Amino acid sequence: MSGTSLDTPKDTPLTFVPVDQVTEACLVRIAGSSPDHVSALAQCPDDLPPILVHRPTMRVIDGVHRLRAAKLRGYATIGVRFVDGTEEDAFVLAVSTNVSQGLPLTLADRTAAASRILSSHPHFSDRLIASTAGLSTKTVAAIRQRATGEMTQLHARLGRDGKVRPLDASHGRMMASQAISNNPDLSLRAIARIAGISVGTARDVRERMRRGENPIPPRYRLSAGHRTENTTPENNTPGNNAPGNNTGGDSRTSGTTRAERDRFLLSLRTDPSLRFSEIGRALLRLLDANTLDPAQWDRLADAVPQRWSPVVAGLALDCAADWSALACRVRDQVRVSA
Repeated sequence: MSGTSLDTPKDTPLTFVPVDQVTEACLVRIAGSSPDHVSALAQCPDDLPPILVHRPTMRVIDGVHRLRAAKLRGYATIGVRFVDGTEEDAFVLAVSTNVSQGLPLTLADRTAAASRILSSHPHFSDRLIASTAGLSTKTVAAIRQRATGEMTQLHARLGRDGKVRPLDASHGRMMASQAISNNPDLSLRAIARIAGISVGTARDVRERMRRGENPIPPRYRLSAGHRTENTTPENNTPGNNAPGNNTGGDSRTSGTTRAERDRFLLSLRTDPSLRFSEIGRALLRLLDANTLDPAQWDRLADAVPQRWSPVVAGLALDCAADWSALACRVRDQVRVSA
């Protein structure tokens, strides 16, 4: 499934494992399994299709009824296709597979599933969650609206086509204006990479700043309900973001809040594909080292000797460009896999 770390089940090898080693976990059915359906499967003369099992927990993702039917038939083993990844991703896969095959899920099952996916994957679009849970996009939007106060707010969502789209066009423009303020000589392509916007948008932001205008057009400011006190051209000129000049709060523009980053990092640390590989652990260490709160970044800036400021600034921009290039490559992988 796009946006998750689980392998495509049909691409994983078939393995036969003892039936008593698999946990019967009804992940998506509120009422549990159906005894009648289990009995019907047990009496069917055909071979039982393989079940999907989450390897880290040995829980059934799809196929609880088939597992119980195999036990009724007296089978010692059952065909299994293993999938890896987090438990949250396993649940998404469980929902999508149970919606498309087997005993139909009830409306209550699908609604509860959509609510849980919204909580664990808030970056998924309404359309993507709707197709996963077998609901209408309007229903998912209503569930999201009811849970808005409890959910983490993001600046972008992942769509069914695997593309990440911003919810607020002003966010990328503000990131671009800050990049231009920090380094006026950046190329338009570099600005676009850093801010996650098109080259044309980067050009428009630069031209607006040259004319002394707000980098965010009025239509975006009105639609997003932005306060413009800290986004005027005066606050986006080089030098106004220096540590000593930050009088309007934290001047950085961050793609996610600190709470969001902590939650995402926790999920990444529990992913076996990262935790048990050398390159995966290296990535986790880099992400940990670069996840600082605003006060820590301010202390880092204050600790730089003035004579080294240009050098450190240049190195920091180079690192930012490298991270932006990594972000683009990872985002492109999501699109290709979709």
